[in-house]
Amino acid sequence: MNLYGIKAIYLFEMARTWRTIMQSIASPVLSTSLYFIVFGSAIGSRMASIEGVSYGAFIVPGLIMLSILTESISNASFGIYMPKFTGTIYEILSAPISAVETVIGYVGAAATKSIIIGTIILVTARLFVDFSIAHPLWMIAFLVLTSVTFSLFGFIIGIWADSFQKLQVVPLMIVTPLAFLGGSFYSINMLPPFWQTVALFNPVVYLVSGFRWSFYGVADVDVGISLGMTLAFMLLCLAAIGWIFRTGYRIKA
Repeated sequence: MNLYGIKAIYLFEMARTWRTIMQSIASPVLSTSLYFIVFGSAIGSRMASIEGVSYGAFIVPGLIMLSILTESISNASFGIYMPKFTGTIYEILSAPISAVETVIGYVGAAATKSIIIGTIILVTARLFVDFSIAHPLWMIAFLVLTSVTFSLFGFIIGIWADSFQKLQVVPLMIVTPLAFLGGSFYSINMLPPFWQTVALFNPVVYLVSGFRWSFYGVADVDVGISLGMTLAFMLLCLAAIGWIFRTGYRIKA
């Protein structure tokens, strides 16, 4: 294992984060804080509790998960796309560093950024609503697992994209709508039976449900199923990345 190679990629990506800290960290934290103000404090104070949890507290896990999903994908896709765009990807490919080590460096940095953002949002949420964490270890596990999984997915998008427009199309047109429809602001049990069934085909439902369970012990889907679906998606992403490096798809061409 080339630890020096992994460290070089990781530190380079993290350094880019600190150079653009307003865009990388401050912006998502600020935008999520506005959600807390509008939905948690203003609207939430006029809504009934959901499954025994106040609405302001109920949306905390969903908003954190929404930020983690978007930021993990954005950071990982941009991180690997820029070397392709500038041509420095060939330096990485010719260096004595394997595909596994390359992925660990880029995905590890993207996941670290998402975990930092999620932690800051968690602390910031305390300024607006009161909430508790029933299972802190599971909360950390879901936070880390989701960050890594969607950083892997973002890495795939960065490899696939051959323009800045394509880099944004999947997060904006697919991931963000799925996140908003995945129970971030409501329980899917509030939907009519038909739409509850449809919602179960949305993978984000399982992420939000499992993460919310770690806070309040309530979930739309069994926590074991949520964990299994997340792990399955992570393995699918790893398989796709393995195929990309074996075939050289949009890396060596």
